[in-house]
Amino acid sequence: MPNVQPELDILVSLLLAALFGGLIGLEREFHHRPAGLRTNMLVCIGACMFSIIAVTGFATLDQTSRIIANVLVGIGFLGAGAVMKDEMSVHGLTTAATIWTVAALGVALALKLYFLAVSAEVIILLTLFLLRRLERRMALRPPDRPVA
Repeated sequence: MPNVQPELDILVSLLLAALFGGLIGLEREFHHRPAGLRTNMLVCIGACMFSIIAVTGFATLDQTSRIIANVLVGIGFLGAGAVMKDEMSVHGLTTAATIWTVAALGVALALKLYFLAVSAEVIILLTLFLLRRLERRMALRPPDRPVA
């Protein structure tokens, strides 16, 4: 059965991408991370847009999958810009992973894989909120002393 309202489908996918990316971006803003609300929203919307273009504008699965794969590779380069190394540690890995994951959410929404997107959104938010608390608790304990 042909899709009788393609514009509505596109709008729903884009609005969900804005919402899902925005929720993750709010968590990043709340914790004062570099890639916050607007960045995560735009990454999710952009990945959704490119995926919609790939699905609707190209005839073969090969062409479509190449476009989507290149979107995710490009987002990887964007995320790499968020990673900083100093003398003793590396910072920004969670920010980079968040950017990459938000792009994957955009692709899922463009492909109308709503159960996947909603499930991933919940897991991502739980990961960002709850595991931060666990990491803090573990950091409060003194490190194990080596056995002599």
